[in-house]
Amino acid sequence: MKRAKAGWIAGTVTAALVAAGAITYAVAGDDGSGVEPPAADSADAGFARDMAVHHQQAVEMSYIVRDRTDDEEVRRLAYDIAQTQANQRGMMLGWLDLWGLPKVSTDPPMTWMDMGSMPSEGDGSLMPGMATNADLEKLGRLNGEQAEIFYLQLMTEHHQGGIHMAEGCVSRCTVGAEKRLAQGMVQGQQSEIDLMADMLRERGAEAETETETGS
Repeated sequence: MKRAKAGWIAGTVTAALVAAGAITYAVAGDDGSGVEPPAADSADAGFARDMAVHHQQAVEMSYIVRDRTDDEEVRRLAYDIAQTQANQRGMMLGWLDLWGLPKVSTDPPMTWMDMGSMPSEGDGSLMPGMATNADLEKLGRLNGEQAEIFYLQLMTEHHQGGIHMAEGCVSRCTVGAEKRLAQGMVQGQQSEIDLMADMLRERGAEAETETETGS
């Protein structure tokens, strides 16, 4: 029930922010150059679709851990990540609306980065850094420091994968506002990775993996 509640809250927040994304693009858009909206198979559209899915999982994990610990530092970090990524997700979905493009594609995730389909085998890990369904279930069973450590490890890997994707947009996307958003993601998520490394050390733990970010 808690995960269902978390998903409902996250979905409500995101829906409210889609309009904000539309306004953002109307203001920034293609920087006033009059360039046509990107095509459905463009890097701009692919990044917006894939990162919206990637962000949604981060929001879900963050709401889960807020129910599993009373630690104010972790709860504050989780809240910040959830709000930031729900906001960004709303912006990207709003752009897709304004571009007249579908929010889902028949192409496999990451096609816009020439990576082909990720070998998820239905485990929920659709893109770099994403947690598996088993990971999310485990997080929902843990409590206290164990939940904190596992969340910080999952989110570190999630951010590393997100940075890899955002760097791909910086290199491939053509819409100025989207490239700037992607660059901001790289900087913001790297700062949070550094913070989470300190938080893990304070708990006698460390990140489990080092996902290649291309940096």
